[in-house]
Amino acid sequence: MIKDKYPIERRYIDKRHSVRPGTRLTSGTPGFLVAHDTGNPGASADNHFTYFQNLKDRSASAQVFIDDKKILEIIPTGTGPDPAEKAWHVLYNVITDNKLFGDDANDIALGVELCYGGKIVFEEAYKRFVWYMAYCCDKWGLNPLLHIPSHKQLDPSRKRDIDQALKTAGKTLKDLLYDVAAEMQEQPIVIVAPAAIQLPAVVAQLLIDNYVSPAWFEAHKAGDAVGATHFHNLADNLRMAACMPLQPGAKAPFKQLPKSNAQELIFRWLSSGWQGARIKGDKTAMAYFNNRANHLRRAAGMPIE
Repeated sequence: MIKDKYPIERRYIDKRHSVRPGTRLTSGTPGFLVAHDTGNPGASADNHFTYFQNLKDRSASAQVFIDDKKILEIIPTGTGPDPAEKAWHVLYNVITDNKLFGDDANDIALGVELCYGGKIVFEEAYKRFVWYMAYCCDKWGLNPLLHIPSHKQLDPSRKRDIDQALKTAGKTLKDLLYDVAAEMQEQPIVIVAPAAIQLPAVVAQLLIDNYVSPAWFEAHKAGDAVGATHFHNLADNLRMAACMPLQPGAKAPFKQLPKSNAQELIFRWLSSGWQGARIKGDKTAMAYFNNRANHLRRAAGMPIE
């Protein structure tokens, strides 16, 4: 899966027995994840941080709150350097969690809350929620189809989450679990640059004669030593990309053309030539300039156009 798809913000509430007792999960790492929604439409992850930071009159909390902007851990989960701690997100006197997982959710599970409603863009919040669940399942070897109960499943007589939030977007718990499973299978797109190919000597010589040498003479005439040196080096780089010797009788090993040189030659000279040909409707000249540009791209290990 893509493990850096979204950042995880860790900003912990103060330790107090009623919200963050500061004790570790008895299982060490999380044994399962409980899918919650906040039941508080429109309230963001930051809003819930503030609420639980100031909560004093009852025992309640969860480790993670996710909205359309961020994934916020307010109690350590073990995804970062701090070991996972307990939160009070499922009542102890319900026994479904014990039947399914052999222990109380507060002691061995993470409570992950989806923020929804109001100005919160559900699609963005849901994507982050799915990714975070997948990230945790991947990290701790959990099967999302078996190890992500909803709060409603654990406490059906009292709770409706996460189903109530999912319903606002026409989704079900089954959709969520399969989306998490699919997220775990997603792989990052790896763009492999093509191998550089030797620049034809005739193309290198034409570029030097038509563009680089005249630019060198102009810089030299103007007393621009920096510019003259640049164009001298550019010509040498073209020669090496074409395996043309720099000195008479010298060996000429292939050297990839720097991408910056290829881009400079294309944008400084070839593109303007192509544009002029396009204005005139000269397709032959357009093909000529495009072919020269693609020779440079190949020599620099860049995709052709």
